[in-house]
Amino acid sequence: MLVLRYLSETRYIAVVPRPTTLSPIAEIAQDQWGLITRRQAERAGTAPATLDRLTAGGRVLERVTYGVYHLVGAPLPDHLDLRAAWLQLAPGTLAWERVPAQGVVSHRSAAELYGLGHLPADRHEFTLPSRRQSRRPDLRLHHRDLDDAEWISLRGMLVTRPARIAADLLAGHEDPEAVGYLIADAIRAAHDYPGTFADSLAPFAARFGLPRGDGIGLLRWLLDLADSPDKGQWTDEAQVHIHREHEQQERHPPAKAPARG
Repeated sequence: MLVLRYLSETRYIAVVPRPTTLSPIAEIAQDQWGLITRRQAERAGTAPATLDRLTAGGRVLERVTYGVYHLVGAPLPDHLDLRAAWLQLAPGTLAWERVPAQGVVSHRSAAELYGLGHLPADRHEFTLPSRRQSRRPDLRLHHRDLDDAEWISLRGMLVTRPARIAADLLAGHEDPEAVGYLIADAIRAAHDYPGTFADSLAPFAARFGLPRGDGIGLLRWLLDLADSPDKGQWTDEAQVHIHREHEQQERHPPAKAPARG
């Protein structure tokens, strides 16, 4: 430790960590919104006793949630609590090294991160391929395998795409009108495409009294609930997308499995 002495009318002695102690922590926090987990710091070579000193009283690292800290002096990021909860899911893995198996922001939390619709994100929601439980009352973990086309990296986190968000919300029996506003916001902002929504909505068509698999019909109905003036143009675009998909399938039908015998 370095001891710095400042003499004025009263004597002041400050004890601060050596630069070599903070360097790996600062480097990680710099690329991770000013945040670092205890496991990440230990993985970078910081001894547990040193971490205890750095977190004592929040003088260097202030606690955000269990095992997650914010570097004092670094700007506070947007969606601080969501980011900290996401880091908690895989505390030993750096944000930029993560894969969907370690958790993807989804459902209402994903919609809020994009700024879509008006559903309040009163809990942090994530999707993982394997079942997990959490004792946190403000956390909800969903179990689902995600295709590569169903998620992206957004603001440094893995997040489901809007078409997947809409499908997940309908699967969870959310208000269809609210889902319609989310879809309209997403298409208007070019976060996703009408055809992608038609594909993701198709499995829910029969639930709303439409022909089975009629994703375009469900898309049109949801946009109508949201009173979107562009619903005609967007459903036409979705129709073109579906038509092209059918043509592609006819040209390149899936290979038949070899007969057993």
